[in-house]
Amino acid sequence: MAGIDQTINELADEFALLPDWEERISHVIDLARALEPISDAERTEENRVRGCVSRVWLVSERRSDAPDKLFFRGDSDAHLVRGEIAMLLRIFSGRTPEEILSIDPKAVFERLDLKDALTAQRSNGLFSMMNRIQKEAREAV
Repeated sequence: MAGIDQTINELADEFALLPDWEERISHVIDLARALEPISDAERTEENRVRGCVSRVWLVSERRSDAPDKLFFRGDSDAHLVRGEIAMLLRIFSGRTPEEILSIDPKAVFERLDLKDALTAQRSNGLFSMMNRIQKEAREAV
């Protein structure tokens, strides 16, 4: 697995190839197809991410084959947000808590150059999801 910075750079390179915000949004939505589904039983208030306009659920887990790492799964009732989740899982899932905590959410947002592509509400939701992932990492340390 590529390092977390390398993964962020790979995503940034993908976005850089897209000439305008409409194509970037379309790419984010395409990323949603890679999402591993969560069960209805996991769509609980405990797994719900606060601060998002859409309904968003994030599930974190440890796996016996990689007990030092956190794995995330998620879902939303909005296609664009599902793509945002897929993007964040690509960056953060399968990382150690220390790796996750080493990343500044604002730096990720700036590196991916999404400010012109996302509304303020969507940007706040993205930060809420990143903050939730980092909260899980802090609790796992």
